[in-house]
Amino acid sequence: MQDSDVIVIGSGIGGLTAGALLSRYGKRVIVCESHNIPGGAAHSFTRRGFTFDSGPSFYCGLSNPNSYNPLRQVLDVLGESIQSIPYDPLGHYHFPEGTFAVHSVIEQYLETVAQITPQGARELQRFTQRLLPLYEALQGIPTLALRADWQLIPTLLKYLPSVLKMLPHLGTIQSSVGQVMDREVQDPWVRRLIDLECFLLSGLKAHGTIAPEVAFMLGERSRVGVDYPIGGSGAIVDALVRGLQRWGGELRLGTHVEQILVSNKVTGVRLRNGEILKAPVVISNASIWDTYNTLLQPHDLPSSYRQASLKTPAVDSFMHLHLGIKAEGLEHLTGHHVVVRDPQRDITEPGNTCMISIPSVWDATLAPSGHHVIHAYTLEPYHSWQRDDGYEEKKKMRSQSLYKALECIIPDIRQRVVIELIGTPLTHAYYLRRYQGTYGPAIAAGQGMFPGATSPIPGLYRVGDSTMPGIGVPAVTASGILCANTLVTPQQTAEILSTVSIGRYK
Repeated sequence: MQDSDVIVIGSGIGGLTAGALLSRYGKRVIVCESHNIPGGAAHSFTRRGFTFDSGPSFYCGLSNPNSYNPLRQVLDVLGESIQSIPYDPLGHYHFPEGTFAVHSVIEQYLETVAQITPQGARELQRFTQRLLPLYEALQGIPTLALRADWQLIPTLLKYLPSVLKMLPHLGTIQSSVGQVMDREVQDPWVRRLIDLECFLLSGLKAHGTIAPEVAFMLGERSRVGVDYPIGGSGAIVDALVRGLQRWGGELRLGTHVEQILVSNKVTGVRLRNGEILKAPVVISNASIWDTYNTLLQPHDLPSSYRQASLKTPAVDSFMHLHLGIKAEGLEHLTGHHVVVRDPQRDITEPGNTCMISIPSVWDATLAPSGHHVIHAYTLEPYHSWQRDDGYEEKKKMRSQSLYKALECIIPDIRQRVVIELIGTPLTHAYYLRRYQGTYGPAIAAGQGMFPGATSPIPGLYRVGDSTMPGIGVPAVTASGILCANTLVTPQQTAEILSTVSIGRYK
């Protein structure tokens, strides 16, 4: 007897998407989450009346019915929805030379750049004109219809007009953003701007980021705008959990999977408490390193495959600063900021580029009356951290780059703080159960591809940011879709597509 048809390890966005969709398809699904809060890197948590996002804070098209965001499509078929608040500009970039407002609509974006560098704006327009047709072609094929096996080919034939639209852009699809930038942009300020936007998306600069990722971002934010979920990122997680449970799936919190059980094929999992759950399919939402090095025995995988997988380069981890502050006198505060502190240092250097989110600007329920909630973070390498006598002092010292960045927006920030939480790479690794607390694989465009959902072990599948299509909420949602659809027939996928209004996807 099987305990379920599918066991999902981890309740990140990818795992919840795969689990909820498979429940929607009629499978018996158990999602096992080690933490006592679902959501992985997207979970929210509360301290003293302040609700903090643990990770992503920037979203497009959460409640706009015209969005092509894969998450929007998944929520549609699950019968769930999210309330969100649209806003513009989407943020401010603070360079040493001055502050730059980033507008969602491309035309406004270019107008603002033209005030700084007219020639650079013309070059940036050519750059966007190279990428946006790719978005127009991609949007005709719903992510919800895709899968990760050979049956993708007949599926794509159903969307032949959109496939044909993509043919003239095959060169761009296979390019890095940097290659497109090299052909169109010479202005050094605009090149740095493009590098920054790529870094915010993928953790890599333009030459390491694939062109379709930026094409989707530019097209989606210009076409449907940006919005923030009421209740924070946890509202997205809650909607996926509701969808999982609505269709009969089960979420078990505080349920740590110790090992994936393999006997020529997957047979189930063993939990930390010794309990064994049996299932013919296991989907790991853990990272590639945690799945292949911790959840499996070395002999479970072909040696060369395992070694190659474990050599996948990783993006650094983070320093996090979660603050609750007094809001008096901050009536004109805006929600998203990126501060580049030193133009002579690389933007990927730890502490040099600091990301700041103040979501209580849009959703006042995230903080007590008269207060704001802040999440600031920057890259930080894992290898130099250990829990020793100097740990607390080092936390204070390494968080100073974030405070200095915040002072660009709120000069008296230190005097306003009523609650302070400092997270290190060790914190990131502990709560998210992630290898070295990494942001995800550092697979540069042209130097490899993200692996797909399948593995050499029959019955073992993977989702999340170390699988195709990569890092970011839309990408990990798509990974869950690809995996779930691969485990059912194309006819079953067509049936659930027919239950929602998909005219906009055609």
